[in-house]
Amino acid sequence: MDHRVEHIVVVGGGTAGWITACVLAARHPDRSDKGVRISLIESPDIPTIGVGEGTWPTIRQTLSRIGIREADFLQTCRASFKQGSRFNKWVTGEADDSYVHPFELPVSQNGSALLQAWKSLAPDKPFAEAVCVQSAPELEGIAPRQRAMPDYAGAMNYAYHLDAGKLVDLLRDHALSALGVQRIEDNVVEVIGAPDGDIEAVRCDRTGPVTGDLFIDCTGRRSLLLGTHYDVAFIDRSDVLFNNRAIVTHVPVGPESRIVSETVSTAHEAGWIWDIGLTNRRGVGCVYASDYIDDDRAGHLLRTYLGDVEHTPLRQISFQSGHREHFWHRNCVAVGLAAGFLEPLEASAIVLLELSAEMIAETLPASRQAMDIEARNFNRIFLYRWARIIDFLKLHYVLSQRPEPYWQANRDPKTIPQRLQDYLEVWKTRPPSAYDFDQAREVFPVASYLFVAYGMGMMPTTHPTLDPRVQDTLKTEMQKMLRKRRSLAAGLPTNRALLGGCAVASTVSL
Repeated sequence: MDHRVEHIVVVGGGTAGWITACVLAARHPDRSDKGVRISLIESPDIPTIGVGEGTWPTIRQTLSRIGIREADFLQTCRASFKQGSRFNKWVTGEADDSYVHPFELPVSQNGSALLQAWKSLAPDKPFAEAVCVQSAPELEGIAPRQRAMPDYAGAMNYAYHLDAGKLVDLLRDHALSALGVQRIEDNVVEVIGAPDGDIEAVRCDRTGPVTGDLFIDCTGRRSLLLGTHYDVAFIDRSDVLFNNRAIVTHVPVGPESRIVSETVSTAHEAGWIWDIGLTNRRGVGCVYASDYIDDDRAGHLLRTYLGDVEHTPLRQISFQSGHREHFWHRNCVAVGLAAGFLEPLEASAIVLLELSAEMIAETLPASRQAMDIEARNFNRIFLYRWARIIDFLKLHYVLSQRPEPYWQANRDPKTIPQRLQDYLEVWKTRPPSAYDFDQAREVFPVASYLFVAYGMGMMPTTHPTLDPRVQDTLKTEMQKMLRKRRSLAAGLPTNRALLGGCAVASTVSL
């Protein structure tokens, strides 16, 4: 079993397959006999799910590392800048119910000191606006960077809204032309097992058997390798995250329209509606739980939200929140939808596959003998990550005060993971803290919990004997923050002014 890992076979294209292939190829660039060969099998018959996509700031590092220029990405993917998420009507459902989860970190990571500074120095401001440069009315619609800045550098932290189908095209072209990835356009019809239990090859309809040493399952929800061949169980988490359907559409916009810097999520009676602005259109979708409203009602809610604007025909997507029991089994590892999916709140899908591809590339075993050790480590880390993301998504629901049955059911303790229940108890008397999280590289760090918890009205008391240290320092930092905010508002262009050259003609065809 101790042979060199020479050939990596990525089964499946889409965002997951091409990001994984690009990250691996860029990190292991030697294509000689002494290097690593990377092949990707892409079916010509399975379309990409092309709805608007939100990302996390990690995408900038991913694109930079694989060698794609930011201007090329922005233009090809009709992308815009995302600087956070805005949540409307999540707390009470009233018209003025709104808060922001920005990407910029607050002026301090000390939860207790930050809470005391907010209460004493800016109690009239929403939490995010009081402690963060990025969240302020004067910065709405402002780009996070100047055109002359180096690629992927900005005056504020940012990610992107993008056209997922265009991203796949860009990644594919780059992988083939610049990174030495081999594309096999064919359908996989059989997984061929070896006597020791590994996968020896996948048989394609026209190409025949494609042998490999490590197989990466990017076959989407079918999970042909990990799920079907190895029968690794799917852990259904719909007991925690109720939403299981979405109705989506595109709204074309003009070349002079304002581009919003946030993913706007507006809650409704049994879920929420996303609104993502690109340079040429808005992607809008109604996410809902079919146990609480039917498809007709969800369609009505979406049409009411859209009003009289022109849009593409409504299209329905079904999904199930959950993940595989483990993700790396023998010489097969699943990435993307093959590993699992959680409802699209907070854009966790792309960041999970980015992190998966990065860890596979960084810890790529040189031989088969080392692979089982790396697999155990990978499974441990990603089981933790999936569980923590589930906790964070559920936090948005359990803090709501909305009265509808769907929201009441979300607050039922039987639907709340025990770890989150424990934290909600201790956070009554202290803020969320970095000590609450086990990994140095959390997908959602303590700052994210603070923005959501305080945005939704959580107000911990502080320990009566806790000394409010660093208040003078924080006062100085908050004053610097205000000066920086004024400077950014005066010196940065609008999103439309910066991205205007990236706009393409509007269309209403999917």
